[in-house]
Amino acid sequence: MTQRRPPARALSTRLPWNDRGGRLSPLKAATLLGLCLPGLLLAFDLAGRRLGPMPISAAIHETGLWAIRFLLLSLTITPLRRTMRWPRVMQVRRMVGVAAFAYVAAHLVLYAVDLKLDLARVASEIVLRFYLTIGFVALLLLAALAATSTDAMIRRLGGRRWQLLHRAVYGAAVLGVAHHFLQSKLNVTEPTIMAGFLIWLLGSRLLAAADDPVRLALLSGAAAAATVLGEAAWFGLATGADPLRVLAANLDISFGLRPGPIVLLSGFAVTAVVLARATLRMVRPAVVR
Repeated sequence: MTQRRPPARALSTRLPWNDRGGRLSPLKAATLLGLCLPGLLLAFDLAGRRLGPMPISAAIHETGLWAIRFLLLSLTITPLRRTMRWPRVMQVRRMVGVAAFAYVAAHLVLYAVDLKLDLARVASEIVLRFYLTIGFVALLLLAALAATSTDAMIRRLGGRRWQLLHRAVYGAAVLGVAHHFLQSKLNVTEPTIMAGFLIWLLGSRLLAAADDPVRLALLSGAAAAATVLGEAAWFGLATGADPLRVLAANLDISFGLRPGPIVLLSGFAVTAVVLARATLRMVRPAVVR
């Protein structure tokens, strides 16, 4: 017996750049290109020997960095939908989450290659080094989320159980940022910014603040303060630096913005958008009259 081929329409709906109706989605196509571009550029540089004297180590760093960036981006999509009143952006949330897993899987594979594919040593390093342990746990969580991200798995698990499972993304994000923080040692600017953004993203969910400018402003200030205090505490504990000097550095822009002000300005930018939308809603009825 010959197997029946699925209809062409069914196949077209499975293409990642198409919507559920099988039509090309410019949003999904652009997102897919943006998600693949860092990996393609990294492969191009690796093949061209443009990653310095330790190319595999550089590739390990870059894939891990993009994994965390895309993971945080996936958490940004829900508040973005509420803030911008943009429901279509939810079409790409699954794609971004799966991309985060793909990059963290490449991160682990490259780490194994760097250790000459000695899997026993890879396992021992993961067990013995705390920052590797939490990074591996984050990878396992993302693997579970990627494996259950399909429509078929949603139906099999049921909506409630599926949602409960996929709340593990918050734990994966916390562990991923902590992993990045610990392995960065002294240059913790980017992981500190990521930690501040994660605090904001988690806080926006806990406070239901995505469309409330007052709550957003308060949340932005709190996230920035936590970022500044966390950075000062890290340098104080890791290097013995005076935490007050780190706090003072956040007020000095002569050498660029520190993580705290970046988080604050980003949060205020979102607040300004929400406030502008609220103002327009109030003005429009008066104009109509």
